[in-house]
Amino acid sequence: MLCQKCGKNPATTHIKTIVNGKLTEYDLCSECAREKGYTNFFKEMDFGFGDLLGGFIGTPAMKGSTVRCPKCGASFEEIMETGKIGCMECYKVFHDRLLPTIHRIHGTAKHKGKVPGSSALRIVEPAGKMAVVEMSPLEQKRAELKAAIEKQDFERAAVLRDEIRDLEKGAQSNG
Repeated sequence: MLCQKCGKNPATTHIKTIVNGKLTEYDLCSECAREKGYTNFFKEMDFGFGDLLGGFIGTPAMKGSTVRCPKCGASFEEIMETGKIGCMECYKVFHDRLLPTIHRIHGTAKHKGKVPGSSALRIVEPAGKMAVVEMSPLEQKRAELKAAIEKQDFERAAVLRDEIRDLEKGAQSNG
C-alpha cells in the first residue's frame, strides 16, 4: 500500500484520529508521518519493547549461560534482548528464569480461565483425577445468571434472579 499523502513511498504508519466524533484513518510513509508530527516515540527515546521486557526479565549480568531451547534454538540472553519468547518449549527450558518475571508482570504464574456459565456440569479434580459432578439446580441457575449478565441479557438475568430467590427460600424453609 502506498502513502496516501505523497503516493510514492510504501505506507509504514497507520493513523486513526477521532475529531468531533468523526473517525478518520490514513496510511503514511515514514517521511510524511514525520512531517505531520507522528514519530516513533520509543525510537526517539532510544528505548524499545525489547528493552522494556528485558528489564523485567533480568539484567545482562546473567549472560554467562549458553543453554538453548532444543526446539527453536533461542537462548535466554536472546529472549532478554528481544523481549520475545521463541516457542512453547522455551517456557519449559527457561522455566526457573522466567517464573519470577511472569509473577512480577501478571501477579501469578497459574492461569485461571473461565468456566462456561451455562454448563450443567462442573469439573473438579479430587486427588489428581478428573471427575464430572452434576450441579444442583441452584448452582445451575447461578451459573446461568452469570452467563446472562456476561451476555448483557438483563431480562433473562432478572427472571433467573427471581428463580434463584425462590429456590433459596425453598431451601431455607426445608432446612
